[in-house]
Amino acid sequence: MERIISTPTVKTPADRFTGDVYLNLIEAPTEPARLAIGLARFTPGARTNWHSHANGQTLYITDGIGLVGTRDGYVLRVSAGETVKCPAGEEHWHGATDNTLMAHIATVVGDGKGDGTTWLEPVTDEQFAQALAAATS
Repeated sequence: MERIISTPTVKTPADRFTGDVYLNLIEAPTEPARLAIGLARFTPGARTNWHSHANGQTLYITDGIGLVGTRDGYVLRVSAGETVKCPAGEEHWHGATDNTLMAHIATVVGDGKGDGTTWLEPVTDEQFAQALAAATS
């Protein structure tokens, strides 16, 4: 058993996120295990770039209200206590709404070469505005 008192909070890189997003890594994938877990906190309007995961991703919303969108234009409005599963290979993004914070615990199972995430281009302001209008509960 190992007790970890705390992990440092880091600001996420601008080449993968729009706006201010802060991350606490809970578990890094180390062989033979391949599970990565992180707590991400998004300020209003902040979001990930488009991305996909080789083995999918599960998001557990811990605070606030956020959005999760897919390439086909489907957008979920999510809030604390909800879980979203993104299937393997699905290009998606997630973040806060324009006027609320959002935090989630993200879990991914790596592909043996890292966490299995493929990072793509930013979600544009126009795409974000469309997502706000289209979001379903």
